Amino acid sequence: MWGKDRDEALARMRQALAAYHVVGLSTNVAFLQRLVKSEAFRTADLDTGLIERNEAALFPPPAPVGMEIIALATAALLDRETRERRIDAADQHSPWTHAGAWRLNGGATRTLRFAYGSHTLDVTLTANERGSTLIYADQAAPFRASCQADDIRVDLGTRRAHGQVHVEGDDFHVFNAGRHAVLGWLDPLAHAGETEGEGGKLTAPMPGKVIAVMVEPGSTVTRGTPLLVMEAMKMEHTISAPADGVVSEILYGVGEQVAEGAQLLAFEGK
Repeated sequence: MWGKDRDEALARMRQALAAYHVVGLSTNVAFLQRLVKSEAFRTADLDTGLIERNEAALFPPPAPVGMEIIALATAALLDRETRERRIDAADQHSPWTHAGAWRLNGGATRTLRFAYGSHTLDVTLTANERGSTLIYADQAAPFRASCQADDIRVDLGTRRAHGQVHVEGDDFHVFNAGRHAVLGWLDPLAHAGETEGEGGKLTAPMPGKVIAVMVEPGSTVTRGTPLLVMEAMKMEHTISAPADGVVSEILYGVGEQVAEGAQLLAFEGK
């Protein structure tokens, strides 16, 4: 194939690969998309050394996640929460079964956190009587979304995005403009009260207040020993020792407010 016929055939191949939406198992669709777009494939420079010669183009580092993909994942998450919300059949307009953005004398702010490979992506969604705003990677844009099953459209002011988001547990598979990105929602409530320990650090699972400290600096503890209790979202969360060791420092006292992810104690494992 040469000239126009060749270009049309390559375009059809790219379109066909972009139409594949496969979740739940690993595929080489993304690699095939890069291969079909490569200059070597377009010019039929094909032999057993093709991949080695074009390794940089065929195996690039993961592309950053842009505002459009984040917005689609956020819209899918909010839509899922709306569909899963319990409605009281006896009072379908009860304010206790609706979690909209309306607040008395103010707006609402919510922080969402997604995992993308080894990276953590923080998204802030604010809402008031004027509408919603999505803030991500130092960008802010108006946010509106419409969802019909997995098909989602988002309006970001002067930008619009359309894609499909397939949800598998807490993994959001976002298909947009021929790209497939997997974002894992880090639900703070799913891990509330669990110990977060890494390198001796114990951190707050969500914003809250310290209501009890059960140890002192220098205390020797065993794994699972309660160290500190936080109150957040009207629930108590016990922070426990991640391993046998020594509490070297207590960084917050009773009554102090702590931010999500704040280190609460310094811990030295044995």
